[in-house]
Amino acid sequence: MLTENRAQSRSSGSKDWERQRFRGGRWFVPFALQVDFPPVNLWSSRDGAIVTAEVPGVSPDKLDVTVQALTVTLRGNRELEAKGEGIIVHRHERPHGDFVRVIVLPFRVDTEKVSAHFERGILRLELPRPEEDKPRKVKVASESGANK
Repeated sequence: MLTENRAQSRSSGSKDWERQRFRGGRWFVPFALQVDFPPVNLWSSRDGAIVTAEVPGVSPDKLDVTVQALTVTLRGNRELEAKGEGIIVHRHERPHGDFVRVIVLPFRVDTEKVSAHFERGILRLELPRPEEDKPRKVKVASESGANK
């Protein structure tokens, strides 16, 4: 009996919580659950870094990519899909409007050699490391080897 009451309480509580999340025709997402847009991945190797960003609904000509020594800045705008009179929004989970995302890189990149590709809503940036910044192996000589 106690278990049933707890289950009922959780279930009705969750419905109230769902109702409270929908405010003014838009879903209210608590700060802790908000995710930066666009979502990005960053990989690096000895030769450079690769950044990918998911930007569905944004055309490549609406993207502005700026690369400075240690940062990549993505700017753009994603239009609201459903427009017009008489439209009732039942779910609104995909963000729209202007966005800016700044990604801090793990090392400097050669800004003259950066390339950008866009395919099926995914932006891919290839960010090569300058030759002088690439890690190098250093041979360690011993004093006994120097005397021979």
